[in-house]
Amino acid sequence: MKNIKTILFDLDGTLLPMDMEKFTNIYFREMGIHFHGVFDPKVLMSNVWESTKVMVKNTELRTNEDVFWEDFSVRLGDHSDHIKENFMEYYETGFQKVKASTTQSEAMINAVKHLKEQGYEVVVATNPMFPRPAIHDRIRWAGFEPEEFKYITSFEDNHYCKPQLAYYEEILKVLKRKPEECMMVGNNAQEDIIAGKLGIKTWLVTDCLIDDGKEKMESDYTGTAKEFYEFIKNM
Repeated sequence: MKNIKTILFDLDGTLLPMDMEKFTNIYFREMGIHFHGVFDPKVLMSNVWESTKVMVKNTELRTNEDVFWEDFSVRLGDHSDHIKENFMEYYETGFQKVKASTTQSEAMINAVKHLKEQGYEVVVATNPMFPRPAIHDRIRWAGFEPEEFKYITSFEDNHYCKPQLAYYEEILKVLKRKPEECMMVGNNAQEDIIAGKLGIKTWLVTDCLIDDGKEKMESDYTGTAKEFYEFIKNM
């Protein structure tokens, strides 16, 4: 572990413990309310999911934002910026209610603080499917400030999504780090632990574990947020 210089943290379910089902339900309920009279809620939700799938599968060097909006605008038959403006308004209003599905992890707050005190770079390596303001809000809900992190992946800046290895390769390029200089900490047994295929050390956090069972990947370390905190105190 002496070569590790940078710790990459997933956000939802890792730095920010959450009930994912509750999060999703509130997210789409409030979106439907926000766009009431403009779009049918079921059609809207379906199109958001479909455009998100297109974004996740994209392998071209195009930002997630561009890929999503190109597909989403065609689905809704509107190519104007008006839809984007309405969505940004939603993230400032109704989206804030999804905070009720989240809690804070004292262990993760302490872990990040300790790592920074010890001189490690800390990065938020969240799946960049949300606009930057919505990511920053969730970072604050977790008990942090965005400025505490060296780098934060986002919808606007990044070109790939998890579980693509290109997502992690882009982070390494931005940070000018070698895989062996990094550790990925996340709660998704596929999307986060796949970073290990590049030579990045991995820690699977089990508090809000997500494991679809489709592809078995072995993490270098596995444990709760508390166990992770105890581990890094001895790094």
